[in-house]
Amino acid sequence: MDETTTAPNFPTLEDWQHWTLVMGRAQQMMMETWAESWKAGEPFPGLKSPSQPPEAFDLMRAGAEAWSKGLQAWGQMLGATEKAAEAKDRRFAAPEWRDNPLFDTICQSYLAVSDQLMRGVEEVEGIDEGARQKLRFATKSFIDAMSPSNFALTNPQVLKKTIDSRGENLLNGLRHMLDDIRAGQLTQTRKGEYEVGRNLATTPGKVVKETPLYQLIQYTPTTDKVLTTPVVIFPPWINRFYILDLTPEKSFVRWCVEQGISLFMVSWKSADESMKDVVLDDYVLRGQVDAVDTIRDLLGVESVHTIGYCVAGTTLAATLAYLQAKGEAAKVRSATFFTAQIDFTQAGDLKLFLGDEVMGLHSQLTAEKGFLDGRYMAATFNALRGRDLVWNYVVNNYLLGEEPAPFDLLHWNSDTTNLPAKWHRDYLETLYKQNKLVECGGVSIDRTPVDLKTVRTPSYIQAGREDHIAPPESVWKVMDHFAGPKRFVLAGSGHIAGVVNPPSAQKYQYWTCDQDQPSLDEFIAHATEHKGSWWPDWVEWIRSLGADEVPATGARQPGEGKLPALEEAPGRYVRTR
Repeated sequence: MDETTTAPNFPTLEDWQHWTLVMGRAQQMMMETWAESWKAGEPFPGLKSPSQPPEAFDLMRAGAEAWSKGLQAWGQMLGATEKAAEAKDRRFAAPEWRDNPLFDTICQSYLAVSDQLMRGVEEVEGIDEGARQKLRFATKSFIDAMSPSNFALTNPQVLKKTIDSRGENLLNGLRHMLDDIRAGQLTQTRKGEYEVGRNLATTPGKVVKETPLYQLIQYTPTTDKVLTTPVVIFPPWINRFYILDLTPEKSFVRWCVEQGISLFMVSWKSADESMKDVVLDDYVLRGQVDAVDTIRDLLGVESVHTIGYCVAGTTLAATLAYLQAKGEAAKVRSATFFTAQIDFTQAGDLKLFLGDEVMGLHSQLTAEKGFLDGRYMAATFNALRGRDLVWNYVVNNYLLGEEPAPFDLLHWNSDTTNLPAKWHRDYLETLYKQNKLVECGGVSIDRTPVDLKTVRTPSYIQAGREDHIAPPESVWKVMDHFAGPKRFVLAGSGHIAGVVNPPSAQKYQYWTCDQDQPSLDEFIAHATEHKGSWWPDWVEWIRSLGADEVPATGARQPGEGKLPALEEAPGRYVRTR
């Protein structure tokens, strides 16, 4: 025997005692969690209804089953000999994936098989594009779930952390997972780091009106004079409004005020049992039209500029058509659409979640209380980017046992809001699936048929080049339906970062074209690229419609006009779960 041969290091009694303690602590945490769940009468930890787990946890359960079968699958994949192309993939950024031959082989095999699977989707014959899109999404989701980075035994970082910490990472990860189960959603940012009103949504202002559907916030001017025509923002009712008022350096709201704009924000109420019968008419008439009329009366102006973000842009289009039909179009001086869709023929990946099974689950989830728990919608959006918004945190939080980094955008993403069940289902069925809004008279508001082709309100249409929720080719269709003057701007990045891009950040770019173009492809072919944020382009467009100013006094100051201040911004609705 070679004298230099090192004898294997067998576990000592202390090692056995340590790992027994680790296993015991893990078992205790799991038992305590389930005991609390059953004591509270919850069929599933963190969720009192329904009895069926939400899609997010179906995904986690599927991932857990995949982990148990993972080694066998990878044993077969190791036979792949083709060297996969090097890719800039954060999952395999650690040097161990390249320096260790075993893990390099695992990584390259995975990339090769993944590439082959995705190519196979495009080569399938005899299916329409809709079916191919579903197959493409399902295949990508499977590939992302089966990444070797997601399995403890095939992730060199997890193995090293487990050895170095003697299993503490797994205990911490289990604690994080059980906390997430109690909360009913995946943690994406460090807890306690952000708070609405403390370091988010801090632009000074006051709530000057409250209805059962929304609060109206008027922001405090910071300039001596302001534009005569005010601006009101309608954020999506599926999210909290402060995506446009994050930290001060990112806040679109604060920036607008600094540009001399009299700014108002609608803060939608998170749905409860009282909103079970809310429908489109409510969001148009008792929401958007009511807010416009309130501001006109408060400031004594004929019209207001409006902004509709995402789904609120969809309803804003319906509002414009309704006002046109009623002969009241002059109430709205202009309409700006942030990544909004009105024609859903090319609506993107969300259409994958409109099958009969999903709609049936929607009915089951909302039958008892009449509203949809916002965590289900958050899980749907997370699933659209599962690699970044699900599996990344499974590895970091559960396997490595680390706390996620603080990130204001992800805090907002996790701050869910409930949705009125009847209206949400009608939105998906009537608009997304049946595409009724673009039909003349396909949708009626207060028994008044509307037609988008009649809309002549000047419109500014912004799309995100990499938007997977409202693809630019879908947003472009606003150009095809409205009859009035329109300006289209294509911004770099996606659904959120493409909108929330302050000039001071000097990030991304945007494209404009001064000549009308018949299609998005022609627009891109003739567009001029500009570095940085599109916000200055927008405010220049707003001023081109009327640059008259008035002193920032009297009713231009929150609470000093006809409407007394009810409370300080951001108000209580945005804090209500």
